[in-house]
Amino acid sequence: MKRISNLYESVASAESLWQGYLGAKKSKGGRRGCFKFEKNLGSELNQLQQELENNTYRPRPYFKFVVHEPKTRDIYAPSFRDCVVQYAIYLKIMPIFDRTFIDQSFACRVGLGTHKAAEYAQDALRRAGPDTYTLQLDIKKFFYSIDRPTLRKLLERKIKDKRMVDLMMLFADYPEPTGIPIGNLLSQMFALIYMNPLDHYAKRVLKPSAGYCRYVDDFLLFGLTRAQALDYREKLTRFVKKELKLTLSRSTIANTNKGVNFCGYRTWRSARFVRKHSLYKTRKAIRNHKLESVISHLAHASKTHSLQHILNYVEQQNYGLYCELPKIYHKRHHKAAERPRAISGVMYNRRGDIC
Repeated sequence: MKRISNLYESVASAESLWQGYLGAKKSKGGRRGCFKFEKNLGSELNQLQQELENNTYRPRPYFKFVVHEPKTRDIYAPSFRDCVVQYAIYLKIMPIFDRTFIDQSFACRVGLGTHKAAEYAQDALRRAGPDTYTLQLDIKKFFYSIDRPTLRKLLERKIKDKRMVDLMMLFADYPEPTGIPIGNLLSQMFALIYMNPLDHYAKRVLKPSAGYCRYVDDFLLFGLTRAQALDYREKLTRFVKKELKLTLSRSTIANTNKGVNFCGYRTWRSARFVRKHSLYKTRKAIRNHKLESVISHLAHASKTHSLQHILNYVEQQNYGLYCELPKIYHKRHHKAAERPRAISGVMYNRRGDIC
């Protein structure tokens, strides 16, 4: 594998830091940290460049807070100046590693995401046929379990520049023996790099007949016999433990007819619905008249059979909010088909309720 050197000077350049500032502003614009940084933009960027060139740069302490949806997680929010450095690193390093990722790694990559992942899963179910099985696995406490020495070795496979690797690993620092902080831009890239060996093992060595895909730490193999599913589960358990020092939290072997629960959707060959928890949050946002939140939930449900149910609920429960929705949703609402739909022997009406 070709290793790339002389990256540190490129990241520490004035042009890279300027691009890093633009990226950070796009993501974090309007916040106090961004405003304070912009008050003395030239001197702030110059100070960052000097610290990087002198090897004295160190990230500032994180602002730590806790979120509870869907799970309780500790979030570490970096300062704006550290976001600038992370974006400068990301813009240089991500293209190098992105070429090594498989097409079916859908998280945190431009042009991919949950919709593409769900569409791939549905296509894979259709390819698999009715008498096959799916194998779904999930990593236990993924971000909290990443082994930092293993992460460094994976970075060094492509990056020959020790100063660059040292700089990147500053953003992997974590108060516990294992894990990386959730909240950094680079943590998303680290997750992709860390799971890349698993992707290639599953796709190139195990070669499931109907396909393989992954979103962060949730991954699926399609078109297996039951014997294959049991065998692959054992092999993948050994692989993640030996090569990545991780542990599986759960595994599900199910007939293809039962569909899959993946990326916020419940998916069958013939239809796709959002999860019940997502519907609960959508209804709550509708009742509380949160327009932006409702539009976000509608976008999430845009290619599912749950869309009409949500639009019906908005119209019935909060007509004022319904009138504020973009016209595209009104058109979809009025053009909806009225006939029931059959999914795996269960009848659903246009609202997504079981008949």
